[in-house]
Amino acid sequence: MGKIEKNSSVMPACSLTLGIISILSALFWYITLPTGILGLIFGVKSYRQFRSKLGLAGLITSIIGLSLFVFIYVSLIILLMINNY
Repeated sequence: MGKIEKNSSVMPACSLTLGIISILSALFWYITLPTGILGLIFGVKSYRQFRSKLGLAGLITSIIGLSLFVFIYVSLIILLMINNY
């Protein structure tokens, strides 16, 4: 009863969930950064340990969420700098 099978890990599902949350909340840095980084960590760990396709999907969605976050905030900073001149 106390045994956990190799394929019953929740890490791939957590990675995918956190990656999707990081994409949907890309405008809010205080949500995007923790969820994106945790999703990235869980995705890498689950893909390396289990070769899980769900873990790979979580890894990809976390990368997309963090990239979108960086793009939005860098664009915003550039626009603010251009408007000041």
